[in-house]
Formats: sequence, C-alpha cells, structure tokens
Amino acid sequence: MRIAALSVLPLMLLDVQSAASQAPTVVNVQLANFSFTPETITLEHGRNYILRLANVADGGHDFTAPEFFASAILSAEDRKLVAEGEVEVPPGQVLEIRLSAPAAGSYKLKCGHSFHKMLGMSGKILVR
Repeated sequence: MRIAALSVLPLMLLDVQSAASQAPTVVNVQLANFSFTPETITLEHGRNYILRLANVADGGHDFTAPEFFASAILSAEDRKLVAEGEVEVPPGQVLEIRLSAPAAGSYKLKCGHSFHKMLGMSGKILVR
C-alpha cells in the first residue's frame, strides 16, 4: 500500500507543474498622464494573460486597441469591460482583463480621450 502511494506522488507533481505552467501570466500596464508603461506590450500567441491596467493619474484614461480585442479570446466575465475595443479605466483604479493572445502581429494601442494620443499616449501590442 505504501509503495503504491509513493508511486502516485510523481504523477501528482507532474499535474501540479502542468497546472502552474498554464496559469495566466500577469502583464502590468500603467496608464499615466499621456503615457503607457510599458509602451510596447509583448505577448505570445495562444497563451493566457491577465492584463492588469492601472490608471495612476488623477484623470480618466482608456486602453483602446480595437483590432487586438476583436482578435483576442476574452474571458466571459471580462467581455463587459471592453466596449468597441476600449477599456475605460477611472482615475486611481485597476482593472484586470483575462484573455488568450490572438494571432501573431502588431496591434495599435492608444488612449481615446481627446488629445491624449497626440500628447504621446500611444503604443503597441506585439504578439509573437
């Protein structure tokens, strides 16, 4: 009985490692006055992510990437946060979007508030 229990242990460890390797990767993105940090977000096609969008400014900002969000697979509970490719992030708030990265490519990113892109609030999402 003891030998049988010990022989199952390596299989249990493999299952734990497998589950850990499939856990979503958290990508922290700061929305500040007229910048995204990082300016380029790099993801791997098909991998699961949590985009943690933190507005560290006193004013409103959004994370607008319509082509990216149209191609990504969003979690059912987070779809409601994305309207027409845009996620509005109120001042001082953090929103998390769970998704699976879309096909490889370069996707444009900007803040859609008046003049914010012109003032430098733009970037890209690079999917390999």
